[in-house]
Amino acid sequence: MPVINRIADFGEDMKTWRRWMHAHPELGLECFETAGFVVERLREFGVDEIHEKIGISGVVAIINGQGDGPTIGLRADMDALPIEELTGAEHASQNPGLMHACGHDGHTTMLLGAARYLAETRNFKGRVALIFQPAEENFGGAKYMCDEGMMDRFDITEVYALHNTPGHALGEFVTTPGPIMAAVDTLRVQVTGKGGHAAYPQECVDPIMAMVTMVQALQSIVSRNLPPLEELVLSVTEIHGGTADNITPETVWFGATIRSFSPEIRDLVERRVHEIVQGQAASFGVTVEIKYERGYPSTINHAAQTAKAVAVAQELSGEDRVFADAGREMGAEDFAYMLEERPGAYLFLGQGEGAGLHHPEYDFNDEASPYGASFFARLIEKLNPL
Repeated sequence: MPVINRIADFGEDMKTWRRWMHAHPELGLECFETAGFVVERLREFGVDEIHEKIGISGVVAIINGQGDGPTIGLRADMDALPIEELTGAEHASQNPGLMHACGHDGHTTMLLGAARYLAETRNFKGRVALIFQPAEENFGGAKYMCDEGMMDRFDITEVYALHNTPGHALGEFVTTPGPIMAAVDTLRVQVTGKGGHAAYPQECVDPIMAMVTMVQALQSIVSRNLPPLEELVLSVTEIHGGTADNITPETVWFGATIRSFSPEIRDLVERRVHEIVQGQAASFGVTVEIKYERGYPSTINHAAQTAKAVAVAQELSGEDRVFADAGREMGAEDFAYMLEERPGAYLFLGQGEGAGLHHPEYDFNDEASPYGASFFARLIEKLNPL
């Protein structure tokens, strides 16, 4: 089954919607203008219910099918990133320092396209819950919406989401059952010694020497504490300290990101971070303040729902263009919170060659929108057939 003809018919409309959103990016939980644009389109389509300000600026819309049946959730994210855009496109960001560098404008467009088709045809039983979510990139908007009781309030039984992926051919689908994206935790360690004149080290307690040793020693968690067949990334990404070449600073700090999949490894890493940092601090005579924060959990696809989604993707794009057991990625995704509350699946949709995600020259490929919208629409018709 190729792209649904009716959805292809309003491909230019989807391009217009997407480019408007691209030109008006918003950050985090403050996606009110985007949400307003979404609500206007949903009202034009004639959906049955629109519920606003769920999870601060999130929107849930309901389309009723023909006859009783379960409610299937479809989710798209709406937020952008704090990046100065360098695409040079006519529809480039009009908000300095902000841009849609991850394609959330495209994700929202795909779900709007599916909404328009499903509201017109209603060729399904039960209901579809269209979830337009803020703050995927930072604050965990999915958790905000779940914590407000969204799943129970709308009686959602299963939930699905798509994310574009540059580098895969247009219309290809990529997914895997089980863990597909990692849990993400963050670490910040402040090291305090005794500052003074760098020409007299014996009168100082050097926090930089201690910090450098801590950073090196933390890599032993991956090489010596982790079971060889487990997956873990511990990357120190920030080091800050010092003001001049002749001053030993009083305090310095470093930060890191930690990516893992299993709760047991997550616990192991947090414990070893504290042991290593505190042990090195004692050996150098410095004090430390450790801030270890757990972020998004691992995104874990449910096997049965992944199989259903794969079957629809194969009908749409062909079996040779669907990679159904593609393995894990170390990126993170707050859709994990929705998958903790309900069974479902997360898939990637190829959008062809181009700049990668989070790059200032990235732009969503509008030709991908009919594929995503058709996938969402056919998924509902397959899961809740008349």
